[in-house]
Amino acid sequence: MTTGVRRAEIDPEDSDFVVALSAEQARRLRERQPQLSPWWVVLAQLLAGLLVAAVAWGWTGRMSEGWSALYGALAAAVPAALFVRGLKGRFSSLNVGTAVFGFFLWEMVKLMVSVAMLALAPRLVPGLNWLALLAGLVVALKMYWIALAFAPRKRN
Repeated sequence: MTTGVRRAEIDPEDSDFVVALSAEQARRLRERQPQLSPWWVVLAQLLAGLLVAAVAWGWTGRMSEGWSALYGALAAAVPAALFVRGLKGRFSSLNVGTAVFGFFLWEMVKLMVSVAMLALAPRLVPGLNWLALLAGLVVALKMYWIALAFAPRKRN
């Protein structure tokens, strides 16, 4: 079945997108642009959660606000750690199909654990303050961008 739309032919010589790199060129590219470890992001989330908890506790003078903020950050960091651990497993890199399936599977696990942690918050955190919990959660979620901006870089 044809749609009547002509497909543009891609000429590898004219396109900057289709470029095959040699092994040496790929090695140099990886050296110039090192990958950010996902564990760095999880660590940033935990540290930000501790900071928000300390600020909430210090500002209000009530420990329950600090615990609420810390729990909110943990509701982002714990599922993220599970996600990273799942993607670093040996089955995730067998082939492209298993990598894609693994990504979606662990993303679903991450979402379900986050929702479960938030649903259990009133039972697990005495004197829960939802605003402090939300503050901890939002700050921890923003750490994806902050960790990317301040990621350790290789020095030349």
